[in-house]
Amino acid sequence: MTSLVCDARLAFGGFALDASIDTPLIGTTALFGPSGGGKSTLLRIIAGLEARAKGRVSFGGKVWADSSRDIWISPHQRPVGFVFQDGRLFAHLDVIGNLRYADRRAEDGSITCDAVIDALALEPLLQRRPDTLSGGERQRVALGRTLLTRPRLLLLDEPLSALDMARKADILPYLRDVPNAFGIPSLYVSHAIEEVVQLADTMIVLVDGKVQAIGPTADILERIDLQAITGRFEAGAMLQATVTGQDDAYKLTRLELEGQALTMPMLTALRPGDAVRLRVRARDVTLALTRPTAISSRNLLAGTVDAIAAEAETAFAEVTVAVGEQRLRARVTREAVDTLGLTPGIAIHALIKSASFDRRGLIRA
Repeated sequence: MTSLVCDARLAFGGFALDASIDTPLIGTTALFGPSGGGKSTLLRIIAGLEARAKGRVSFGGKVWADSSRDIWISPHQRPVGFVFQDGRLFAHLDVIGNLRYADRRAEDGSITCDAVIDALALEPLLQRRPDTLSGGERQRVALGRTLLTRPRLLLLDEPLSALDMARKADILPYLRDVPNAFGIPSLYVSHAIEEVVQLADTMIVLVDGKVQAIGPTADILERIDLQAITGRFEAGAMLQATVTGQDDAYKLTRLELEGQALTMPMLTALRPGDAVRLRVRARDVTLALTRPTAISSRNLLAGTVDAIAAEAETAFAEVTVAVGEQRLRARVTREAVDTLGLTPGIAIHALIKSASFDRRGLIRA
Protein backbone atom coordinates (compact mmCIF):
# COMPACT_ATOMS: atom_id res chain seq x y z
CA MET A 1 0.00 0.00 0.00
CA THR A 2 1.50 3.32 -1.13
CA SER A 3 0.35 6.67 0.22
CA LEU A 4 0.01 9.95 -1.64
CA VAL A 5 0.48 13.14 0.36
CA CYS A 6 -0.26 16.36 -1.47
CA ASP A 7 -0.69 19.81 0.08
CA ALA A 8 -0.95 22.03 -2.98
CA ARG A 9 -1.61 25.73 -3.36
CA LEU A 10 -1.78 27.59 -6.65
CA ALA A 11 -3.62 30.76 -7.70
CA PHE A 12 -4.10 31.92 -11.28
CA GLY A 13 -6.68 33.84 -13.32
CA GLY A 14 -9.04 34.36 -10.38
CA PHE A 15 -8.97 30.67 -9.40
CA ALA A 16 -7.32 29.39 -6.21
CA LEU A 17 -6.39 25.77 -5.57
CA ASP A 18 -5.83 24.88 -1.92
CA ALA A 19 -6.07 21.10 -1.71
CA SER A 20 -4.82 18.65 0.92
CA ILE A 21 -4.72 14.89 0.31
CA ASP A 22 -3.22 12.20 2.50
CA THR A 23 -4.49 8.79 1.48
CA PRO A 24 -3.27 5.33 0.50
CA LEU A 25 -3.68 4.56 -3.20
CA ILE A 26 -4.90 1.06 -4.02
CA GLY A 27 -6.26 0.11 -7.42
CA THR A 28 -8.07 3.09 -8.92
CA THR A 29 -8.81 6.24 -6.95
CA ALA A 30 -11.13 8.76 -8.64
CA LEU A 31 -10.44 12.47 -8.43
CA PHE A 32 -14.02 13.60 -8.98
CA GLY A 33 -15.81 16.92 -9.20
CA PRO A 34 -17.42 19.42 -11.57
CA SER A 35 -15.53 20.94 -14.46
CA GLY A 36 -13.32 23.85 -13.48
CA GLY A 37 -12.81 22.61 -9.93
CA GLY A 38 -9.05 22.09 -10.22
CA LYS A 39 -8.83 18.33 -10.86
CA SER A 40 -6.52 18.52 -13.87
CA THR A 41 -4.43 21.22 -12.21
CA LEU A 42 -3.94 19.03 -9.14
CA LEU A 43 -2.93 16.11 -11.36
CA ARG A 44 -0.36 18.31 -13.12
CA ILE A 45 1.04 19.42 -9.76
CA ILE A 46 1.51 15.79 -8.70
CA ALA A 47 3.24 15.07 -12.02
CA GLY A 48 5.53 18.09 -11.61
CA LEU A 49 4.07 20.00 -14.55
CA GLU A 50 3.08 23.05 -12.46
CA ALA A 51 6.30 24.48 -11.06
CA ARG A 52 4.46 27.56 -9.73
CA ALA A 53 2.61 25.54 -7.11
CA LYS A 54 3.47 25.87 -3.42
CA GLY A 55 3.27 23.12 -0.84
CA ARG A 56 4.42 19.53 -0.63
CA VAL A 57 4.02 16.37 -2.70
CA SER A 58 5.26 12.93 -1.67
CA PHE A 59 4.48 9.42 -2.83
CA GLY A 60 5.44 6.26 -0.98
CA GLY A 61 7.49 8.34 1.46
CA LYS A 62 9.58 9.91 -1.31
CA VAL A 63 9.33 13.71 -1.38
CA TRP A 64 8.83 15.03 -4.89
CA ALA A 65 8.29 18.67 -3.97
CA ASP A 66 8.45 20.79 -0.83
CA SER A 67 8.50 24.55 -1.37
CA SER A 68 9.35 25.20 2.29
CA ARG A 69 12.61 23.25 1.87
CA ASP A 70 13.27 24.19 -1.75
CA ILE A 71 12.91 20.57 -2.89
CA TRP A 72 11.85 20.03 -6.50
CA ILE A 73 12.06 16.77 -8.42
CA SER A 74 11.62 17.43 -12.13
CA PRO A 75 8.76 15.71 -14.00
CA HIS A 76 10.97 13.24 -15.87
CA GLN A 77 12.47 12.08 -12.55
CA ARG A 78 9.09 11.34 -10.97
CA PRO A 79 8.00 7.73 -11.58
CA VAL A 80 4.57 8.69 -12.91
CA GLY A 81 2.81 7.77 -16.12
CA PHE A 82 0.44 10.41 -17.51
CA VAL A 83 -2.40 9.54 -19.88
CA PHE A 84 -3.98 12.63 -21.43
CA GLN A 85 -7.41 13.15 -22.97
CA ASP A 86 -6.10 12.97 -26.54
CA GLY A 87 -3.64 10.07 -26.20
CA ARG A 88 -0.76 12.05 -27.79
CA LEU A 89 0.62 9.18 -29.86
CA PHE A 90 3.49 9.68 -32.30
CA ALA A 91 1.75 10.08 -35.65
CA HIS A 92 4.81 8.97 -37.68
CA LEU A 93 5.04 5.62 -35.86
CA ASP A 94 2.72 2.63 -36.01
CA VAL A 95 1.34 1.13 -32.81
CA ILE A 96 4.27 -1.22 -32.21
CA GLY A 97 6.64 1.68 -32.87
CA ASN A 98 4.91 3.78 -30.23
CA LEU A 99 5.15 0.92 -27.73
CA ARG A 100 8.80 0.16 -28.49
CA TYR A 101 9.73 3.82 -28.10
CA ALA A 102 8.58 3.74 -24.47
CA ASP A 103 10.02 0.25 -23.93
CA ARG A 104 13.52 1.32 -25.04
CA ARG A 105 13.54 4.42 -22.83
CA ALA A 106 12.52 2.64 -19.62
CA GLU A 107 15.24 1.81 -17.10
CA ASP A 108 13.98 -1.59 -16.03
CA GLY A 109 12.15 -4.54 -17.52
CA SER A 110 9.57 -5.10 -14.80
CA ILE A 111 6.78 -4.80 -17.38
CA THR A 112 7.27 -6.46 -20.74
CA CYS A 113 5.96 -5.30 -24.08
CA ASP A 114 4.32 -8.68 -24.64
CA ALA A 115 2.48 -8.45 -21.31
CA VAL A 116 1.10 -5.01 -22.19
CA ILE A 117 0.03 -6.10 -25.67
CA ASP A 118 -1.77 -9.08 -24.19
CA ALA A 119 -3.42 -7.17 -21.32
CA LEU A 120 -4.78 -4.44 -23.61
CA ALA A 121 -5.59 -6.70 -26.61
CA LEU A 122 -3.32 -4.68 -28.90
CA GLU A 123 -2.11 -7.50 -31.17
CA PRO A 124 -4.54 -6.69 -34.03
CA LEU A 125 -3.49 -3.02 -33.95
CA LEU A 126 0.30 -3.31 -33.97
CA GLN A 127 0.89 -2.45 -37.64
CA ARG A 128 -1.62 0.40 -37.80
CA ARG A 129 -0.91 4.14 -37.64
CA PRO A 130 -2.63 6.34 -35.03
CA ASP A 131 -4.77 8.13 -37.64
CA THR A 132 -6.45 4.82 -38.53
CA LEU A 133 -7.46 4.00 -34.95
CA SER A 134 -10.75 4.74 -33.24
CA GLY A 135 -10.72 6.98 -30.18
CA GLY A 136 -10.96 4.01 -27.82
CA GLU A 137 -8.15 2.17 -29.65
CA ARG A 138 -5.90 5.24 -29.45
CA GLN A 139 -6.45 5.46 -25.71
CA ARG A 140 -5.65 1.76 -25.24
CA VAL A 141 -2.39 2.27 -27.13
CA ALA A 142 -1.64 5.41 -25.10
CA LEU A 143 -2.24 3.48 -21.90
CA GLY A 144 0.03 0.67 -23.12
CA ARG A 145 2.81 3.08 -24.03
CA THR A 146 2.52 4.73 -20.62
CA LEU A 147 2.71 1.36 -18.84
CA LEU A 148 5.95 0.59 -20.69
CA THR A 149 7.61 3.58 -19.03
CA ARG A 150 7.31 1.42 -15.85
CA PRO A 151 5.67 4.07 -13.65
CA ARG A 152 4.89 3.62 -9.96
CA LEU A 153 1.77 5.78 -10.29
CA LEU A 154 -0.64 6.23 -13.20
CA LEU A 155 -2.28 9.62 -13.66
CA LEU A 156 -5.26 9.63 -16.04
CA ASP A 157 -6.75 12.98 -17.01
CA GLU A 158 -10.31 12.29 -18.26
CA PRO A 159 -9.10 9.75 -20.84
CA LEU A 160 -12.69 8.97 -21.93
CA SER A 161 -14.00 12.52 -22.30
CA ALA A 162 -13.76 12.54 -26.10
CA LEU A 163 -15.39 9.11 -26.56
CA ASP A 164 -19.00 8.18 -27.18
CA MET A 165 -20.77 5.70 -24.91
CA ALA A 166 -19.95 2.65 -27.01
CA ARG A 167 -16.24 3.50 -27.13
CA LYS A 168 -16.23 4.17 -23.38
CA ALA A 169 -17.75 0.75 -22.74
CA ASP A 170 -14.98 -0.82 -24.86
CA ILE A 171 -12.11 0.66 -22.84
CA LEU A 172 -13.57 0.72 -19.31
CA PRO A 173 -12.69 -2.95 -18.57
CA TYR A 174 -9.05 -2.28 -19.47
CA LEU A 175 -8.88 0.81 -17.26
CA ARG A 176 -10.40 -1.20 -14.42
CA ASP A 177 -8.05 -4.17 -14.73
CA VAL A 178 -4.68 -2.47 -15.38
CA PRO A 179 -3.88 -1.19 -11.84
CA ASN A 180 -4.20 -4.63 -10.26
CA ALA A 181 -2.76 -6.55 -13.22
CA PHE A 182 0.48 -4.53 -13.13
CA GLY A 183 0.51 -3.51 -9.47
CA ILE A 184 0.38 0.21 -10.30
CA PRO A 185 -2.18 2.41 -8.48
CA SER A 186 -3.97 4.99 -10.62
CA LEU A 187 -5.44 8.42 -9.94
CA TYR A 188 -8.31 8.90 -12.37
CA VAL A 189 -9.77 12.34 -13.09
CA SER A 190 -13.43 12.45 -14.12
CA HIS A 191 -16.63 14.42 -13.72
CA ALA A 192 -18.72 11.47 -14.99
CA ILE A 193 -20.22 9.59 -12.06
CA GLU A 194 -21.00 6.49 -14.16
CA GLU A 195 -17.26 6.08 -14.90
CA VAL A 196 -16.31 6.53 -11.26
CA VAL A 197 -18.82 3.94 -10.05
CA GLN A 198 -17.43 1.30 -12.40
CA LEU A 199 -13.71 2.00 -11.91
CA ALA A 200 -12.98 3.39 -8.47
CA ASP A 201 -13.16 1.91 -5.00
CA THR A 202 -12.13 5.26 -3.50
CA MET A 203 -13.14 8.83 -4.36
CA ILE A 204 -11.53 12.19 -3.73
CA VAL A 205 -14.14 14.93 -4.24
CA LEU A 206 -12.68 18.26 -5.35
CA VAL A 207 -14.80 21.40 -5.74
CA ASP A 208 -13.67 24.99 -6.29
CA GLY A 209 -10.08 24.03 -5.57
CA LYS A 210 -10.78 22.36 -2.23
CA VAL A 211 -11.09 18.72 -1.20
CA GLN A 212 -14.63 18.11 0.08
CA ALA A 213 -14.39 14.41 0.90
CA ILE A 214 -12.19 11.32 0.64
CA GLY A 215 -13.56 7.83 1.14
CA PRO A 216 -15.00 4.64 -0.34
CA THR A 217 -17.02 5.29 -3.49
CA ALA A 218 -20.14 3.60 -2.11
CA ASP A 219 -20.03 5.76 1.04
CA ILE A 220 -19.51 9.00 -0.89
CA LEU A 221 -22.49 8.27 -3.15
CA GLU A 222 -24.70 7.75 -0.09
CA ARG A 223 -23.84 11.08 1.53
CA ILE A 224 -26.76 13.48 1.38
CA ASP A 225 -24.51 16.49 2.02
CA LEU A 226 -22.60 15.83 -1.21
CA GLN A 227 -25.63 15.65 -3.50
CA ALA A 228 -24.99 19.10 -4.91
CA ILE A 229 -21.66 17.71 -6.17
CA THR A 230 -22.48 14.13 -7.11
CA GLY A 231 -25.76 15.33 -8.64
CA ARG A 232 -29.14 15.49 -6.92
CA PHE A 233 -30.90 14.13 -10.01
CA GLU A 234 -28.29 11.37 -10.30
CA ALA A 235 -28.06 10.69 -6.55
CA GLY A 236 -28.34 7.07 -5.54
CA ALA A 237 -26.36 4.10 -4.33
CA MET A 238 -23.83 1.61 -5.60
CA LEU A 239 -24.74 -2.04 -5.13
CA GLN A 240 -22.73 -5.24 -5.63
CA ALA A 241 -24.56 -8.13 -7.28
CA THR A 242 -23.67 -11.48 -8.84
CA VAL A 243 -24.86 -12.72 -12.23
CA THR A 244 -26.84 -15.95 -11.92
CA GLY A 245 -27.84 -16.43 -15.55
CA GLN A 246 -28.91 -15.05 -18.91
CA ASP A 247 -32.52 -15.37 -20.03
CA ASP A 248 -32.39 -15.48 -23.84
CA ALA A 249 -36.18 -15.75 -24.19
CA TYR A 250 -36.85 -12.45 -22.41
CA LYS A 251 -33.42 -10.87 -23.06
CA LEU A 252 -32.74 -10.40 -19.35
CA THR A 253 -29.68 -10.76 -17.18
CA ARG A 254 -30.58 -12.35 -13.85
CA LEU A 255 -28.67 -11.42 -10.69
CA GLU A 256 -28.50 -12.09 -6.97
CA LEU A 257 -28.05 -9.39 -4.35
CA GLU A 258 -27.90 -10.26 -0.66
CA GLY A 259 -29.80 -13.50 -1.36
CA GLN A 260 -32.54 -11.76 -3.35
CA ALA A 261 -33.22 -11.89 -7.09
CA LEU A 262 -32.85 -9.01 -9.54
CA THR A 263 -33.29 -8.71 -13.30
CA MET A 264 -32.05 -6.13 -15.77
CA PRO A 265 -32.03 -5.78 -19.57
CA MET A 266 -29.51 -8.28 -20.91
CA LEU A 267 -25.82 -7.48 -21.07
CA THR A 268 -24.42 -10.29 -23.19
CA ALA A 269 -20.83 -9.78 -22.03
CA LEU A 270 -21.71 -10.93 -18.51
CA ARG A 271 -21.39 -14.56 -17.44
CA PRO A 272 -22.85 -16.50 -14.49
CA GLY A 273 -20.69 -15.90 -11.44
CA ASP A 274 -19.55 -12.44 -12.56
CA ALA A 275 -19.68 -9.78 -9.85
CA VAL A 276 -21.05 -6.44 -11.08
CA ARG A 277 -21.54 -2.97 -9.70
CA LEU A 278 -25.00 -1.49 -10.15
CA ARG A 279 -25.82 2.16 -9.66
CA VAL A 280 -29.44 2.72 -8.68
CA ARG A 281 -30.77 6.27 -8.63
CA ALA A 282 -32.82 7.29 -5.62
CA ARG A 283 -35.51 8.68 -7.93
CA ASP A 284 -35.98 5.20 -9.46
CA VAL A 285 -36.83 3.49 -6.14
CA THR A 286 -40.41 3.16 -4.80
CA LEU A 287 -41.19 2.01 -1.25
CA ALA A 288 -44.02 -0.21 0.03
CA LEU A 289 -44.87 -1.46 3.51
CA THR A 290 -46.13 -4.82 2.19
CA ARG A 291 -44.86 -6.88 -0.70
CA PRO A 292 -46.85 -5.82 -3.78
CA THR A 293 -48.31 -8.36 -6.20
CA ALA A 294 -49.48 -8.22 -9.81
CA ILE A 295 -47.22 -5.28 -10.76
CA SER A 296 -44.83 -4.74 -13.65
CA SER A 297 -41.78 -3.91 -11.50
CA ARG A 298 -39.79 -7.14 -11.33
CA ASN A 299 -37.31 -6.16 -8.66
CA LEU A 300 -38.64 -6.21 -5.09
CA LEU A 301 -35.98 -6.04 -2.40
CA ALA A 302 -36.90 -6.64 1.22
CA GLY A 303 -35.04 -4.48 3.73
CA THR A 304 -35.35 -2.13 6.66
CA VAL A 305 -35.38 1.65 6.85
CA ASP A 306 -31.93 2.73 7.99
CA ALA A 307 -32.24 6.52 8.00
CA ILE A 308 -34.51 9.35 6.83
CA ALA A 309 -33.30 12.79 5.83
CA ALA A 310 -36.19 15.19 5.27
CA GLU A 311 -35.65 18.36 3.23
CA ALA A 312 -37.76 20.98 4.95
CA GLU A 313 -37.32 23.43 2.08
CA THR A 314 -38.68 20.95 -0.50
CA ALA A 315 -41.43 18.34 -0.76
CA PHE A 316 -38.92 15.49 -0.57
CA ALA A 317 -37.04 13.22 1.79
CA GLU A 318 -34.18 10.77 1.23
CA VAL A 319 -34.79 7.34 2.75
CA THR A 320 -31.86 4.95 3.17
CA VAL A 321 -32.85 1.28 3.11
CA ALA A 322 -30.58 -1.48 4.42
CA VAL A 323 -30.67 -4.58 2.20
CA GLY A 324 -28.47 -7.06 4.01
CA GLU A 325 -25.05 -5.42 4.28
CA GLN A 326 -25.75 -2.95 1.48
CA ARG A 327 -27.61 0.35 1.31
CA LEU A 328 -30.22 1.58 -1.16
CA ARG A 329 -31.66 5.08 -1.35
CA ALA A 330 -35.16 6.24 -2.25
CA ARG A 331 -36.27 9.79 -2.95
CA VAL A 332 -39.91 10.14 -1.85
CA THR A 333 -42.16 12.94 -0.66
CA ARG A 334 -42.21 13.94 2.99
CA GLU A 335 -45.96 13.31 2.88
CA ALA A 336 -45.26 9.68 1.86
CA VAL A 337 -42.90 9.30 4.80
CA ASP A 338 -45.58 10.49 7.21
CA THR A 339 -48.45 8.59 5.58
CA LEU A 340 -46.54 5.30 5.57
CA GLY A 341 -45.26 5.95 9.09
CA LEU A 342 -41.67 5.36 8.05
CA THR A 343 -39.16 5.28 10.89
CA PRO A 344 -35.69 3.73 11.23
CA GLY A 345 -35.91 -0.02 11.76
CA ILE A 346 -39.27 -0.57 10.07
CA ALA A 347 -39.50 -3.36 7.49
CA ILE A 348 -39.89 -2.10 3.93
CA HIS A 349 -39.96 -3.31 0.32
CA ALA A 350 -38.01 -1.39 -2.32
CA LEU A 351 -39.31 -1.57 -5.91
CA ILE A 352 -36.92 -0.96 -8.80
CA LYS A 353 -37.84 -1.11 -12.47
CA SER A 354 -35.46 -3.38 -14.42
CA ALA A 355 -35.12 -0.71 -17.09
CA SER A 356 -33.94 1.89 -14.57
CA PHE A 357 -30.57 0.31 -13.79
CA ASP A 358 -27.76 2.56 -14.98
CA ARG A 359 -26.10 0.35 -17.61
CA ARG A 360 -23.79 3.03 -19.01
CA GLY A 361 -20.42 1.36 -19.19
CA LEU A 362 -21.43 -1.34 -16.70
CA ILE A 363 -18.61 -3.88 -16.34
CA ARG A 364 -17.69 -6.73 -14.04
CA ALA A 365 -16.67 -5.61 -10.56
